[in-house]
Amino acid sequence: MTLAFDDVDGQRIAVFGTGPRVIIAVHGITASLMAWAAVARKLPEEWSLVAVDLRGRGHSASLPGPYGLPRHAEDVLRVADHVGAGQDAVLTGHSMGAYVAALAGARRAFSRVVLVDGGLPLPMPEGADPDTVLSATLGPALERLRRTFPSAEAYVGFWKEHPAFAGDQWSPDVEEYVRYDLTGPEGALRSRAVGEAVLADGRWMLLEAEAITAALTAITSPLHLIRAPRGLLDQEPGLLPDELVRPWTARLPGLRDELVPDCNHYTVLFDERCVATVVDHLTS
Repeated sequence: MTLAFDDVDGQRIAVFGTGPRVIIAVHGITASLMAWAAVARKLPEEWSLVAVDLRGRGHSASLPGPYGLPRHAEDVLRVADHVGAGQDAVLTGHSMGAYVAALAGARRAFSRVVLVDGGLPLPMPEGADPDTVLSATLGPALERLRRTFPSAEAYVGFWKEHPAFAGDQWSPDVEEYVRYDLTGPEGALRSRAVGEAVLADGRWMLLEAEAITAALTAITSPLHLIRAPRGLLDQEPGLLPDELVRPWTARLPGLRDELVPDCNHYTVLFDERCVATVVDHLTS
C-alpha cells in the first residue's frame, strides 16, 4: 500500500492507497491521522483512504484556533474538496472524529457516513464541570499531554502500559501511531496534541448535545454505527452502551448499528478482527 502526505492550507493529510473509491477519515480527540493506518492497509485495492490531522493535532498542531467540532467539520469538507471526493465518497470518524463526521455529513451527501465508537450525544450530569468529566473519561490521554519524555522509547513504554493495549494488543501499527505523535527535542519529547485544542473540543462535545442531535437527524446518507463493548481503559461498558444507543436506533430507522465483540475504544481500529468489521462497513 502506498502512503503519500499532502498539505491543505497548512493541514496535514495522508493518502493511503491509490484506488479510485475514496474514504475521508477523521481521528479522535488526542489522536492523529495514523489512527487509520491499520484500517487503510486492509482496504480492497480499489479503495483509497484520506486521513486528516485535525488542527491542534499531529502535523496540523500549529494551525490556530478557534477550535470546536464545527471548525473541524469545515476543515474536513475542505479536504474532501481538495481530493475531489464527491457524493460517492465515504465519510468516517472515530471517537470525537465521529462527531465531526456527523456534523460534516449533515452538510453534504456521501455514499455513507460511518461512525466508529462515537457520534451520539453523551449524557452530561446536571451541574457537572465539563473539564472534570473530560478528565475522568480520557484518563491517561490527558495525562500524557502534560508530560515530557526523555526518549521515544520512554513514550512507547508509556503507551505499552495503557490498559487498552495490555496483553497481546500491542502491534507495529500501534507503535507507528505512537511514534508519529512525538515532537520536541531529545530529552523533552511530548505529544503533538495541543492541550487547549483538546479541552475546547471536549467541552464542545459534552455541552452541545442539541447541535449533535440536529446533525444526526439531518444526515440523509446511509448511516452506520460501529461500537466497542469496552472503553478507553478497556473497561465495561464502552463509550456507547446499549441503553444509550437504543433510543437512537428507534429514532433513526435507517441507522445500522453493530457492536463488535472483544474490542475496546482503541483496538477497534487496530485489532485485525475488529478492523475487518470496520472495513466491511466502509466498503460494503
